[in-house]
Parts: sequence; structure tokens; C-alpha cells
Amino acid sequence: MDMLTMNMPWWLFVLRAVMAYVGVLILVRLTGKHSLGEMSPFDILMLIFVGSLMRTAILGDDHSAIGPFIAVITIFGLDKLLAIAAARSARFNRLLEGVPSLLARDGLQTPGALRQHDIPQEAFDRALRAHGLRTVDEVAEARLEPNGKITVIKCSGS
Repeated sequence: MDMLTMNMPWWLFVLRAVMAYVGVLILVRLTGKHSLGEMSPFDILMLIFVGSLMRTAILGDDHSAIGPFIAVITIFGLDKLLAIAAARSARFNRLLEGVPSLLARDGLQTPGALRQHDIPQEAFDRALRAHGLRTVDEVAEARLEPNGKITVIKCSGS
């Protein structure tokens, strides 16, 4: 087969790339914030599998050199359009990224917050230590950000 001959029309690569991007975006949002916070070996395997499966979903049986470039350009373009829309609309940004979740305030953990976001206590404790804190008593506020990172503000006396 000729490397420049695509086995489907160019617009089908665009459509499949958009559908795959939006589908994965929705799945990532549904799985919660923590899924991208700390990368465990399981998370890395999931990324590999998802990438492999999405390649098939986007390109199908096409083995041309042009098809993947059309798909990648489409995905980059869609990503850029969503970023522009999110920068211009706080409401759209909240829909796209989500909102932070309170994990602790004034030295007390928010009941059930870690379990709700599938964060092991040890991972929370690690985040505290990374911010120079030994216990939750020293926390003014700790939040799980939409990007999956835990941010911590120390009590003013700490």
C-alpha cells in the first residue's frame, strides 16, 4: 500500500479525532480529579492502554502517513479551541476543568472528602509533608484542585 494513500476520506479522520477527544475528555471528567494527580503504575498502564485503543478508534485500519497527521492536527486544534473558550468563560472553564474540593480546613479534615475522591490517607499525608507540614492540625486549608494536585495553605502560626 502507498504511504500517501488514505483508505478513508480526510474528513473522517477529523470526525473520528473529535469524537475520540470529546469521549476521552468526558471519561476523564467522570473518573474524578485524583485520577491525574499522582501517577501510580496502574495509572501509567491505563494511559498506555487508552492511547493504544484511541489510535485504533481514530485511525481504524489506515496505515498512511497522512491520516495520523490529520488526526493530530485536529486534536491540537480542538484542544486550542477549548482552551480559548475556557479562558474567555469562567462558566465553561468550570464545566471543562471542574472546581476544587475542600479536603481540610482549620486543622480538621473534611469528613468523607478523601474517600469521595479516592485519595488514600497516606497520599494526603504525603501532600502535607511535601508542603512542610507534619499533621492536618497545621493546615489552614487543603484542596484537591481540578488538575488532581493537592494544594495546602499553612496556618499562620505554622
